[in-house]
Amino acid sequence: MDRKIIEIVQTIDTSQVFTDLSDAQSGGICVFVGTVREFTQGEAVVSLEFETYEKMALKEMDKIASDALEKWKLNKVIIRHAVGLKKVEEPVVVVGASSAHRDACFEACRYLIDTLKETVPIWKKEVFENKAVWVSAHP
Repeated sequence: MDRKIIEIVQTIDTSQVFTDLSDAQSGGICVFVGTVREFTQGEAVVSLEFETYEKMALKEMDKIASDALEKWKLNKVIIRHAVGLKKVEEPVVVVGASSAHRDACFEACRYLIDTLKETVPIWKKEVFENKAVWVSAHP
């Protein structure tokens, strides 16, 4: 049984996440889905574009997942991030954890998304009607 699902994808299917995290030993599954919002600092967003250094990103995502599995004694972890052009309301990232008890998967889920945003080399360009801006500097 693979306890970690670590992927860079073109499209995220949110309906698959429960199946990915389901485990007979788990009494709790916690999932965070990040999507493209309509406005950023009062400006209408047309789309977001994500780029990554995939080999390094997958390595760092695997490290984050391994750390979470160990720290919270999780049964399964998922970290899946999309690349390419994404429209408003489209999912761009999903992280999740399953564990025997809810506290562990809630805490782990927060750790997964926060650490991903801080350390994984994925870059985001916000596209507005009259400009495009690269944001979220990563290593």
